[in-house]
Amino acid sequence: MSDFSNLLEGVKLEWKMLGEVVNIKNGKDWKKLSPGEIPVYGSGGIMNFVNTYAYNKPTVLIPRKGSITNIFYVETPFWNVDTIYYTEIDTNQIIPKFFYYFMKTLDLIKLDTGSGRPSLTQAILNLIQIPIPPLEIQKEIVRILDSFTELTAELTAELTAELTARKQQYSYYREQLFCFENGEADMKSLNEIGEFQRGKRFVRADLISEGIPTIHYGEMYTHYGTWAAETKSFVSEELVKNKNLRIAEKGDVVIVAAGETIEDLGKGTAWLGDEGVVIHDACFSYRSPLHPKYVAYFTRTRQYHDQIRKHISSGKISAINSKGLSKVVIPVPSKKEQERIVSILDKFDVLTSSISEGLPKEIELRQKQYEYYRGMLLTFPKENIEV
Repeated sequence: MSDFSNLLEGVKLEWKMLGEVVNIKNGKDWKKLSPGEIPVYGSGGIMNFVNTYAYNKPTVLIPRKGSITNIFYVETPFWNVDTIYYTEIDTNQIIPKFFYYFMKTLDLIKLDTGSGRPSLTQAILNLIQIPIPPLEIQKEIVRILDSFTELTAELTAELTAELTARKQQYSYYREQLFCFENGEADMKSLNEIGEFQRGKRFVRADLISEGIPTIHYGEMYTHYGTWAAETKSFVSEELVKNKNLRIAEKGDVVIVAAGETIEDLGKGTAWLGDEGVVIHDACFSYRSPLHPKYVAYFTRTRQYHDQIRKHISSGKISAINSKGLSKVVIPVPSKKEQERIVSILDKFDVLTSSISEGLPKEIELRQKQYEYYRGMLLTFPKENIEV
């Protein structure tokens, strides 16, 4: 890494506008073309395959509208539609892969000219300042970044495989921990040992940054895990009083009861905050003598979901009511055994779900490391530069 700063030692750089080294070309419609093996690129990536190509030299594809941060390097024949440009690159001045890597460092959102859908015009792109070191320097930078790219991809693949394996292991042990031999645990319906309370309706527009802690049902799918002591959202004390909103207390389990994904429907989050939390009418709170995390972990088992599936009403939005939830049978071991199971699953939860301690954070750090070194290689000193 220490050699990065020496790459340009004694070298004079030239800066040129993108339009001086690259000719931006528009895409065309593909729908009248015959099927084949040539990829069709749009701003979101490959969208189909046809039997002819628009261009067959190494190039960089730059979105015209839509996902304008998506930059693609393509070496094989392709067709591109009108949402993405291809580039004819003057290889006497700049290596296509070097151009690609440099474009990846730019914040293209700042160049957006669209009033609604993000857009990049040729006029704006042509004014981008491109560093042009000697070709041999470009080749060396590309070689280093290719190595980094390959290494980062390998490490990310390994970490992702490890994370997948841990999740599978977690799921396996979670299922096993809720399976008991005869006499090891009582089998009781949730209604026998606790009670459900349905929340009351409020809308996203009611959510504020400070106030009474609140859980909106949509956040159960995107934000909350097995337990929580703080909320992402709040509502006003006035709204709670005027609408007589309902509150889950510490030790209750908040269960989501409506959504588009049947697989996630019915998942619970143990509320461990000292202050009560307002719940949406697409959620239930469940109060029982059971360890709240024990119940929340149980709502993530196949044993539980196999039981509630028969009570889910399907449509554009799937839902389950308290009558269906109350029929679910849960194993009830001793309090000591509940605590043991929770302790084991907490450790698995940290390994697989925690942003700060688990593998997802490691994957994120690897990507940031790659971006850091890419930035080092493609940030050029201002002294001794010919502009």
